[in-house]
Amino acid sequence: MVYSGKVNIQQAIDEAPVSRFHWVIIILGFLILAIDGFDTAAMGYIAPTLSSDWGIKRQDLGPVLSAALLGLSIGALIAGPASDRLGRKKVLVFSCLFFGLASLGTAYAQTLNTLTLWRFLTGLGLGAAMPNAITLVSEFAPKRCRSMAINTMYCGFPLGAAGGGAISSWLIPNYGWHSVLLAGAIAPLALTVLLVLFLPESVKFLVHRGKDIVQIRRIAQRFIAGSLAQVTHFYLDEERTTGKKGSVAQLFSQPWLAGTLMLWMTYFMGLVIYYVLLSWMPTLMLGMGYPLAESAWLTSLFTFGGTAGILLAGWMMDRWEAHKVVMTGFALTMLFALALGFENNHIVLFGGLIFLMGITMNGAQSGLQTLAATFYPTHCRATGIAWMQGVGRFGGVAGTMMSAQLLSQQWQADSILMFLSVPALLAAAATLYKLQRYKTQNLSVA
Repeated sequence: MVYSGKVNIQQAIDEAPVSRFHWVIIILGFLILAIDGFDTAAMGYIAPTLSSDWGIKRQDLGPVLSAALLGLSIGALIAGPASDRLGRKKVLVFSCLFFGLASLGTAYAQTLNTLTLWRFLTGLGLGAAMPNAITLVSEFAPKRCRSMAINTMYCGFPLGAAGGGAISSWLIPNYGWHSVLLAGAIAPLALTVLLVLFLPESVKFLVHRGKDIVQIRRIAQRFIAGSLAQVTHFYLDEERTTGKKGSVAQLFSQPWLAGTLMLWMTYFMGLVIYYVLLSWMPTLMLGMGYPLAESAWLTSLFTFGGTAGILLAGWMMDRWEAHKVVMTGFALTMLFALALGFENNHIVLFGGLIFLMGITMNGAQSGLQTLAATFYPTHCRATGIAWMQGVGRFGGVAGTMMSAQLLSQQWQADSILMFLSVPALLAAAATLYKLQRYKTQNLSVA
């Protein structure tokens, strides 16, 4: 096929076959999220050893576990607008380098306060990386398989978290808990080099910013099956519908305001659940009478179930109404949370429930990336995704601090697990409201 004259870049992307070019971007994004998942889960895995080594109570680690989450929130809030102004690639490369160096500092921390500070700085870099990776993949993926592309990349997060458990179980007995954090520093520094060499800038961003057509044509030619030599201009249909407001102001203008608030609420509630389980599950399992080895195995079931759930959700969202898929996932998560509180005496059944909850919880949470990516225009897409994640990350802070507080008040582990049904219900309700509010409007501009 030969393109000539003016070309709609979104139409060209949707018509393009999925090629090695797309897979390179997905794999690089997968690695970014895998490192994010590894680092996020690392403190949960080393917490028992760290508390014993430094002679501190388990609830005293609440600030350390929350510090990275606070950094993740702030990093996302800053990085979204920066990406919509400077470009997806520049922000990704810088953030990956930054959190690699910060992780290196964390590995050599000697006090609780120093460890908390380095974890916060690590979070700043991680918070900038994930939303920009999601934005970049969403802007290159054809519409027919966009959800699957995003969710395939998103699998890196639970797999990185699960892999962190396996790696930690080998590193800690042999080299101490510092070695886990050191491994989390080397990986992003190596990945930074790969991003510089192989990651392209988003052509949709370049078109929207009116960049050099030669640069746009050179990148687009790598994945479009047809000649672009005669193209004189690339454009986006959404340019006609977006105003001149800044990317942050766009989120709070009509018709996006209500959807923005619902996405924030859903992501917040989802991360309350996720980080309670990810950060405290080994501790909760110990409190329920399971030995350390079985606690680590049960925690891994949640993250491995998450991988299946993410892929299943991506496949379903490309075929059915995406909001309904996400809403159903949170509704089932609510039921499984209640079931976990009632049934904890039979380890096989208990493990099966954790695995199923991993499928529904992770599938629903990963689906929010697609809902945000297709809700916002290019002008503010990175900001929309990043601010959803940034505000939502405070749910992770709230979840980890809440768990520490409940444990200090002698709450039983089964009661904490049952309590997670409340944020799951609220997340399902917010998703339903967004669907009903926008079902007659076509705001899917990605």
